[in-house]
Amino acid sequence: MGNKFKSILIGRPLKNEAIDHEKYGVLWGLPILSSDAISSVAYAVEQILLVLLPVFMLSAYIQLQYIIGAILGLLLILTFSYRQTIESYPNGGGAYIVAKDNLGTIAGVVAGSALAIDYILTIAVSVASGVEQISSAFLFLRPYSTVICVGIVLLLMVVNLRGIRESSRIFGIPTYAFIIGMVAMIFFGAIKVISGNVPPYVPTAPTIENLTKPVIIILLLRAFSNGCTALTGVEAVSNAVPNFKAPGSKYAKRVLVLLALTVFVILSGTSILAATLHVTVGNGVAVIVQLAQSVFGKGFMFYYVVSTTFVILILAANTAYSDFPLLLSLMAKDGYAPRQLSMRGDRLSFSNGIIILSGAAILLLIVFNAQVYGLIGLYAIGVFLSFTLSQFGMFRRWLRVKGKHWHAKAAINGLGAFVTAIAVIIIAVFKFPEGAWVVVLLLPILVYLLLKVKRHYTAIAKQLKIPEEIFETLDISNDHYRNRVIVPFDNINQPSIRALRFAKTISNNVTAFSVAINEEDESKLRARWNKLDTDIPYIIKYSSYRKVVEPLLDFIKSTEYDYRKGDMVTVILPQFAVSKWWHKLLHNGTRIYIERQLLKHKHIVVAVMPFQLKDDKTALGSDSYMN
Repeated sequence: MGNKFKSILIGRPLKNEAIDHEKYGVLWGLPILSSDAISSVAYAVEQILLVLLPVFMLSAYIQLQYIIGAILGLLLILTFSYRQTIESYPNGGGAYIVAKDNLGTIAGVVAGSALAIDYILTIAVSVASGVEQISSAFLFLRPYSTVICVGIVLLLMVVNLRGIRESSRIFGIPTYAFIIGMVAMIFFGAIKVISGNVPPYVPTAPTIENLTKPVIIILLLRAFSNGCTALTGVEAVSNAVPNFKAPGSKYAKRVLVLLALTVFVILSGTSILAATLHVTVGNGVAVIVQLAQSVFGKGFMFYYVVSTTFVILILAANTAYSDFPLLLSLMAKDGYAPRQLSMRGDRLSFSNGIIILSGAAILLLIVFNAQVYGLIGLYAIGVFLSFTLSQFGMFRRWLRVKGKHWHAKAAINGLGAFVTAIAVIIIAVFKFPEGAWVVVLLLPILVYLLLKVKRHYTAIAKQLKIPEEIFETLDISNDHYRNRVIVPFDNINQPSIRALRFAKTISNNVTAFSVAINEEDESKLRARWNKLDTDIPYIIKYSSYRKVVEPLLDFIKSTEYDYRKGDMVTVILPQFAVSKWWHKLLHNGTRIYIERQLLKHKHIVVAVMPFQLKDDKTALGSDSYMN
C-alpha cells in the first residue's frame, strides 16, 4: 500500500540510464536556476524603501537609484566572476568546491555550510514573500499565511521528488510568464510616465530630524544591506552545472548571462518606476502590487502581475531545491555529510536532501510566523560569505595555476572578493540585531558538526582498510577458528525450531539457549524441550533481574561453554514477521535490543531467521475472533 501511494505521489522509479534525460538545457535551465534571483526584485526595492522613505521622504527615491546602481554593479562583477568559476569547475559545487580546492578544508566547509543555510532561508523567504504578495491583494488570506506557506513547501517537496525534468517543466512556464508581466509593466509604466499621467506625491513627516552625515551614511548602508537580497541566487548556476546537458559548462554560462541580463532589466526598471510613481511602504500593500495597480488599474494585467509575482516567489524556492541537495551530495561524497545524502532516490533526485531542506524551511516559517521582515534579517549573509570565499578562492587559483590571460581573470575575481567582503561586513553589522546573529551563531556550529562527521568517516575508513602490502597474502580459509552456534528463544515454537534446523546446516556445534525469569517458566521450557527428539544441548539460565542479553553473554564467556579465543560465535535469532504495519506496535522489540548488544562484540555474528505470518483473517479462517 505504501509503495503504491509513493508511486502515485512521485511517480514510478527511473533507471540509472535515464539520468541524461532528466537534465536540462538553456530553455528550462534559465527558469529553474534564475527564479530566485529574478524574484528578488519583488521585495528588494521594498526592503530598501522601508529604510529610506521614513527618513528621506521625496529624496529617498533618488537614494534608491544610487543603491540599485551599486547592487547592479555588484551583479556585473559576480556574473563575470562566476563565468570563470563555471569554466574552471564544470562538475559543480560552486563556492564549496572552489574554496576547498584553493583555500583549504575549513574554508570549503564554511562556504558549503553558508550556502546550505542560505538555501534553507531562500525557501522560507521566497514562500513567505509570495504569500505576502498575494495576501496584499486578497486580505482575507492574511490570517492563514503560515498554514499556506507550509502547504506550499510540502507541494514543492513532492514536485521535486518527482525528478529534475518534471519539476523544470512544471516551474519553467510560470517564470517566463512573470518575466513577460514585469517587462510589460515596466514598458507601459514608462509610457504612462512619459505621457505625464503620474499622481502627485504627498510627502509624509520624517521620523528623524536634523540628520547628520554619519547617520545618513549608516542609513544608506543599512538600505544597501536590505537590497543585497536581490543578488541571492546568482551563485545557483555555478552550483548546478552537473544538472545541465552536455556540454554543461557551455549551457551554464549562457544561463548565467541571461539571468544577469533579466535581473538587470527588471530590477532597474521597477526601481525607476517605483521612484517615478512614488510608491509607499509599510501600508500592508506590496510595492509590486502598487506598481501594477498604478500602471494597469484593477484590470486583467493587474491580476496577471500579482498572480505571476506570487508564483515566481514560490518558484524561487525551487532554485534551492535544485542546488541544496546537489551541494549536500558533493559534501557527502567528500565525507562531510551523512552518506545517505549522496544517493539518488527513485526518480533520480537526491530525495534525502530534498526532505531535509523542506523540513528545515517549514520549521523556520513556523518559528517566524511566515513574516518576511523577520526572515529577511537572516538572509543574504550566508550567500555573500560564500561569494567572498568563492571569489578569493578563484583569485588564489589564478595565482597558482596562471594560464592564458590569468592577470585579467585574477583581477576580476580579486575585485569580486574585495567587493563581496565589504558587503558581508555591511550585512553582518546591520542585519545582526535583526536576526543575522542566528546565522552567525549557527554557522560555526554547523561547520563543527560537519568536521566531526568527516572525522568519523575517516576513523571508520582507517579501521576497515586492509593494507596493500598484506592484501595478497591474506588467507580466508576457515581453518583458523571454530564456528559455534547458539539459538536463543523464549518459547519452543515454529520459528525457534526452524532456527535450530538452520543452525545444524552451518555447524555441528549448536546450543539452544533460553532465559527464564521465574521457576515456573523454567520448568515448562524444560518439560517441552524433553519431548523433542534431538541431541542439541539446551541451556536455561535463570535471571532474577529479568535481564536477557547479560545471561547469554555470561554463558559465552563461561568455561561451561568451552569458548576459546579465536572462535566465532553465531547467534541465530528467530523472528516472526507480521503482515500489517500496526501489528508491529503490539509486539516488543526484544530481538532488536539483543541484536544491538551482541553486535558490540567482534567475535559474535548475529543472524536473523525470519518466519512470515499470514494475516489474521487467513490464519483464523472461519474461526471467530472471540474464541
